[in-house]
Amino acid sequence: MNSFMDSLGEKIMPLANKLGQNRYLSVLRDAFMLSFPLTMFGSIIVVINNLPFFSDTTKGTLSSLFGNGQNATMSIMAVFVTFGIGYYLSKSYDVEGIFGGAVSFASFLLLTPFMMTLEDGTEVSGVLSLDRLGAKGMFIGMIAAFLAGEIYCRITKKGWQIKMPDGVPPAVAKSFAALIPAILTLSVFLFINAIVTGLFKTNLHDVIYEVIQKPLVGLGSSLPATLIALFFVQFLWFFGLHGQIIVNSVMDPIWNTLMLENLDAYKAGEKLPHIITKPFMETFTVGLGGSGMTLAVILIMAFVMKKKQYRDIGRLSLAPGIFNVNEPVIFGLPIVLNATILIPWVLAPLIVTVLNYLVMTAGIIPPPTGVSVPWTVPIFFSGMLATNSILGGILQLIDLLLVGLIWYPFLRLLDKEKESAI
Repeated sequence: MNSFMDSLGEKIMPLANKLGQNRYLSVLRDAFMLSFPLTMFGSIIVVINNLPFFSDTTKGTLSSLFGNGQNATMSIMAVFVTFGIGYYLSKSYDVEGIFGGAVSFASFLLLTPFMMTLEDGTEVSGVLSLDRLGAKGMFIGMIAAFLAGEIYCRITKKGWQIKMPDGVPPAVAKSFAALIPAILTLSVFLFINAIVTGLFKTNLHDVIYEVIQKPLVGLGSSLPATLIALFFVQFLWFFGLHGQIIVNSVMDPIWNTLMLENLDAYKAGEKLPHIITKPFMETFTVGLGGSGMTLAVILIMAFVMKKKQYRDIGRLSLAPGIFNVNEPVIFGLPIVLNATILIPWVLAPLIVTVLNYLVMTAGIIPPPTGVSVPWTVPIFFSGMLATNSILGGILQLIDLLLVGLIWYPFLRLLDKEKESAI
């Protein structure tokens, strides 16, 4: 078994490392993290405005007074992501990041229709619809930002710049240096938009949304795709690779888009369209003690296992584990490259996710509303915040018990192995 794992690790680790160090996935991850503090602020406002014990009148009043807290943050998440992509991509090429971010964002806006369709079907020109800057514009924003960033950086690297003499203030010199690359990059997107709108009488937002975003979002919201992603998170962690970072770099754009669509429906008082969203993955997987849902494992180690080594590791891991930081137990038990516990490490998150999906689909537990809850919020509280219901917290406690039941026989086996070894 160990020789098989060693052989598998030798083949998997180079590929996973290469994926984790990929320039574009790293940029995408950092761009989403740029928007994290802002979306977190918006989520707090949504939670306050929709506390379950408020009357509908109170909720309406709070939304009218404080609704911009969400409109100016979560609802325009594509703004921060497109800027972040341009910024971090430029930095990766050793190009001035602030101008790369501005050019990428402006390129996205050049492809955005300044047209709003009212409920009666009337089209109003010169108005930018909010949904174009949120969930509906997420994928076209990412595509435009990456293309614009690449073009801008390549032109800059070729030296097509206006160089100012020494003594000119740095801010002025940098602005003139960015002038030609910015004009050329923005011109490309202006002509693309002109061709699409002039010849095909449409816009790239709607084309990308229908052809790419809707199919990908539909796939990403399915249970099989989610289980595959979760399997690879666990599998990569088993070899000591940060599965969350590697897999989420690919899946976060989809899960975040699903989150924003749920949030829009929640604000409108409509049925939530998705079970699986970013908050679902954060709250009902990572929110149970970190990757692999290890809070139950830590509790068993700290208070049930007999050997002092395991009890000490469990008790040292308890404080960070409550806040979903589980590196101490991953490398202390260890979970990494420990064939004895590979089965529960991979199986427990998959079983719990299937259970959560089924009870939410059946309407027994409400799905996450689209509010972004920090992954460090302890169990029970994060479930309540994510679903705006105490049932979400109760479901987490049931999950915790289920994970413990799955892990217990294998931890007892480890305890006995240590006994016989001693």
